Amino acid sequence: MKAPEADALLEAARGGDNDACERMMEENAGLIWSVVRRYYGRGTDPEDLYQLGCLGFLKAVRGFDPTFGCQFSTYAVPKIAGEIRRYLRDDGAVKVSRGVKERAAAIRQARDRLSHALGREPTLSELSVETGLEPEDIAAAEEANLPVASLQMEAGEDGFTLESMLGTEGMEEGVVERLALRGAIDALPERERQVIFLRYYKNLTQDKTAKVLGVSQVQISRIERKAMDHLRKELE
Repeated sequence: MKAPEADALLEAARGGDNDACERMMEENAGLIWSVVRRYYGRGTDPEDLYQLGCLGFLKAVRGFDPTFGCQFSTYAVPKIAGEIRRYLRDDGAVKVSRGVKERAAAIRQARDRLSHALGREPTLSELSVETGLEPEDIAAAEEANLPVASLQMEAGEDGFTLESMLGTEGMEEGVVERLALRGAIDALPERERQVIFLRYYKNLTQDKTAKVLGVSQVQISRIERKAMDHLRKELE
């Protein structure tokens, strides 16, 4: 690609043109892979590293200013490498202490006991009595041990996915799925986070979620809509 065309494409991408961003990634795939190869053999799939590299590349696109006095590629390389290093440093996941893991295990055992005894999913208040923990502590311990959410994970009886409900068309597949969504969920208010947890991780219907949280199905529907609105804003 000739320099004037490359400059025009970069300017369009910096302005928020998704097609231009995708074209930029295609044109610079070799650059991204050249950085990714430096981090082979560290226990992470190369394709995952590439997606992280793409995220760093997009940050470089949005943060670059021609007045910096350097080539875009010179600016982009440390951004790409930094995103990968940050992931590897943090083991690609939220750190969970041994105490939280042990608490989550105790909660799972209590949940199994109560489910067997009651013939249904126990409510948070019932789990609280059984474990001696506050409902907020129970939710926090279970959430901390969750894997990174998937946009394609179906929820409840409706078969909806976070991807379809959030409207992620045009967003870079894989990057958002692995990184941005979990951060957006973590930023939700506590009750909204609990509803997302039960609906999308536990795969409960709205009715069952309402019983667990001790509220009405209408309230769950309202809370879920608010959570989705917050997630859309975080991921825009």
